[in-house]
Amino acid sequence: MPSKTAGEKEVDAYLASVPEPARTTLNKLRDIIRSAVPEGATEAISYGVPAFKYGKPLAGYAAYAGHCSYFPMSGSLLDAFPEVSKKYATSKGAIRFPIDKPLPATLVKKLVKARLAEVERSKPR
Repeated sequence: MPSKTAGEKEVDAYLASVPEPARTTLNKLRDIIRSAVPEGATEAISYGVPAFKYGKPLAGYAAYAGHCSYFPMSGSLLDAFPEVSKKYATSKGAIRFPIDKPLPATLVKKLVKARLAEVERSKPR
């Protein structure tokens, strides 16, 4: 296994500071996101939260006092997923969910793939 990058070490340190059960929830979310991002994506702290980047930020996540959040790193992406706001508290750029219940893997993978498509579309041709 290759050695960890500085960004991965920063994310590890962030996660180590998160109390349980939120730490386990975020580690599950990290694994789900990691399985959906393309090879070459990197991890780092972005906007103060753990995030995956592929040229541009793809997905971020964090723990707070009463909830965890998933950040699609796009102000308009959640508009394409109206069902999300029926199940979770949302804002323009975040989905809030219980600290002990990660978002479903299928939803996270759809969100990552949709964000990746946005990033690909925004690349200069």
